[in-house]
Amino acid sequence: MTIESLLPLILFALVSTITPGGATTLATASGAHFGFRRSIPVMTGFAFGLGSMASVAAAGLGGVLITLPVLQIAMKTLGSLYLIWLAVRIGRSGQPHGAGRMTKPTSFIAGVWMLWHNPKGWAMTVGAAASFAALAGSPTTLAILLGLTFCLVAAFSLAVWCVLGQMLGRFLKTAWQWRVLNISLACLLVISIIPMWRG
Repeated sequence: MTIESLLPLILFALVSTITPGGATTLATASGAHFGFRRSIPVMTGFAFGLGSMASVAAAGLGGVLITLPVLQIAMKTLGSLYLIWLAVRIGRSGQPHGAGRMTKPTSFIAGVWMLWHNPKGWAMTVGAAASFAALAGSPTTLAILLGLTFCLVAAFSLAVWCVLGQMLGRFLKTAWQWRVLNISLACLLVISIIPMWRG
């Protein structure tokens, strides 16, 4: 296996993970409120969650999950409710270190949980497993390859969004500026739910 043969997979993972969505919005909000270092647990949770989903999808379980409509609806509902709850927390929070409701960063476990309840993530990783199956000689090798690729590329993409959030947070000086940012990020998070319910 050469780097040239892996480039399409890496590009697919990069485009899939760096485009705006729920995880990138939360990474931006966490960077703005808590800085990069304190956001590492949630970013690691997102990256590990996506990598483990890709591994499971490559091993075949993802296809089973996608074909069960009842499970899809349950996953969409739980994922949507969790994202709405996070959006409310972000929207109602104040300036960092203030008396707002967003008093601590989202945890590693919450990041993994959010990713595993995202049908869009399952569809993406199942699609990647089908598209790039020829890269590996066995389902186990494919599971390791996709898991590592999606985990590492997602970590990079989320770090970019977190740093952007941290930089944005440094420019905000007044309570109303933070309020505008928090409400904007909360709205973007709720909007990111819409594609989950299409199709």
